Amino acid sequence: MSVPRSVRFADEVIRRLDRYVRSHPGSSASSVTNLFVDEAIRAEEHPGIMFRPGPTGRRAAVVGGPDVWEVIATLHTVRSAEPDLEGDSLVTAVTEALGQTERKVRVATRYYAAYPDEIDNRISFNNELADEAEAAWLTEQRLLRQPGDQAS
Repeated sequence: MSVPRSVRFADEVIRRLDRYVRSHPGSSASSVTNLFVDEAIRAEEHPGIMFRPGPTGRRAAVVGGPDVWEVIATLHTVRSAEPDLEGDSLVTAVTEALGQTERKVRVATRYYAAYPDEIDNRISFNNELADEAEAAWLTEQRLLRQPGDQAS
């Protein structure tokens, strides 16, 4: 449930907010303000986290590093490949797999601990997109194959 608040903004902030809303159809000053305030509080609570836009929407990312979902997806992959790894050994394996620092991996895992549903949903969504892209590519490859080609 949302609660109305009266907040005063500087004129320049209002101008930039209005410009942002105009350039993002479907958004409103209220929805954008709510989003950016939430992101600012999350970034304050989790130093080293930022939010970046992309074709699938805004998402949590490690400053100077990958998206949080990428770190966690890699962690799951490493854990599946080496189920006995845990703690520092697991973090080390993830840092090596990603070519990132331990600090960046730990920033991502701490954020995940606070917002697991957000990151799990992002991983699922990205997996769905990857599956759809692969299916489209396979269909295209079949279309472009020579009629007598037996490869499948």
